[in-house]
Amino acid sequence: MRSPAGWIERHAAFAPDKTALRDGQQNLSYAKFAARIACASRWLEQERGLSAGDRVAWLGANSSDFLALFFACMDCGITFVPLNWRLSAAELAAIARDGRITLAVVDSSCARLMVCDDDWGIVPAEELGAVLDSYGAQKIIPAAIGKQIDPETPALLVYTSGTTGKPKGAVLSQRAILFNALNAVHMHDMNAADRILTVLPMFHVGGLNIQTLPALYCGAEIILHPRFEPATTLEAITAERPTLTTLVPAMINALMTHPAWLATSLSSLRSITTGSTDVPRAMIESIHERAVPVIQIYGSTETGPVAIYQRADEAMATVGAIGRAGLHTEVRLVDAQGAEVADGSDGEILVRGPHIANGYWDATSGQAVAFADGWFASGDVATRDSDGLYWFRDRIKHLIISGGENIYPAELERILNANSHLQEAAVVGRPDAHWGEVPVVVAVPSSAVVTEDDILQCFADRIARYKHPHAVVFVDALPRTALGKVDLGRLRDLL
Repeated sequence: MRSPAGWIERHAAFAPDKTALRDGQQNLSYAKFAARIACASRWLEQERGLSAGDRVAWLGANSSDFLALFFACMDCGITFVPLNWRLSAAELAAIARDGRITLAVVDSSCARLMVCDDDWGIVPAEELGAVLDSYGAQKIIPAAIGKQIDPETPALLVYTSGTTGKPKGAVLSQRAILFNALNAVHMHDMNAADRILTVLPMFHVGGLNIQTLPALYCGAEIILHPRFEPATTLEAITAERPTLTTLVPAMINALMTHPAWLATSLSSLRSITTGSTDVPRAMIESIHERAVPVIQIYGSTETGPVAIYQRADEAMATVGAIGRAGLHTEVRLVDAQGAEVADGSDGEILVRGPHIANGYWDATSGQAVAFADGWFASGDVATRDSDGLYWFRDRIKHLIISGGENIYPAELERILNANSHLQEAAVVGRPDAHWGEVPVVVAVPSSAVVTEDDILQCFADRIARYKHPHAVVFVDALPRTALGKVDLGRLRDLL
């Protein structure tokens, strides 16, 4: 197959002057965007000496250069590694070592987070931008992109945390990128006339793969914001009249509580897509009252993520459902023994399709379980009704999702275990009106003088700020099951 860079080359041939991307810095037509991808490809291969199998990271805000570099990497058979700028320097260094990053392009705002290692180099994002500008003046031919490539060539290496909290790199092939886009196009009825507002960070598959890449597959226009800001987002909805956008519930809440919310016209939006965590029905219904369908998506990094979804024509009649199996997706619900459950019964969600990750970068014993026979075992529980709609029930994994970000208690508990002021401690999620849920420590103190602030301070500079617990609850003993395990259900009840 041709690499996804061929999407841009063909759109540049059909409609060279049509706007592809607007990011506040540049307004790029499909022809100009194709030329910048061609420039980036030449820079990677001829100036940086990279080739198929290398790994190039990006650390920085959303930008058109992020996307030009990603498409160029795919065209060269190079794996692209988007890095989460919310992580600490230590966390990023661990990912860079694990992924054996060949080259990292780093935005100046994130330079302090990236420590150079002897085995790989760092290039300022501003330098890459200047290189692409200078190449553009040389009129690089856009038709140079869209090379034939093995569809199983890794396109994305995206790090997500496992149940132990240790980052795992999910490998999405170029075939997976294509079929995820096809699912997303079907989900949104997306076409070249659409204008997509992207405010989610593209270091997550949510920001990159739910609408942004599918829009470029369709030849649509993308309005790209570097980061989410409620006021700026509302202004863009009014002034630029996007037709589609993806927002996690914490973002929706920030918009709905902003003073300009009610005065902002939503009439241009055909739908708002949301997911990543449980979405409050009241939130959905409030937006439905303004005649904008809210469509839910279910998936994960390992599924591309577009796997189960609603469509706009069903959204208002099926509030609370996560939708139906995607156009190119198979879904099974199974019990603990792996047998399929009947409609109306709870079962673990298994997903299979050409958009599923090939596996993890560092194969472990857990990979064989997660990707058995082509099926990805999600660790999440749902039920399917007689109409074929899926309804999310709960997470098997002890996972906290706060503002769309995954937080794994085991990672926090390892830090707590080293604290001499505590006998034992556990971390659980507590519902939060703004973030959806936040981590809270439940601890048994070993010292009478220890305070909540003493415990919260032990996370400083150890992990990303968004992972920090919001409170500490002191108890005489942690509740346990008959098998001696901490009873998480009773802990949540306690909060």
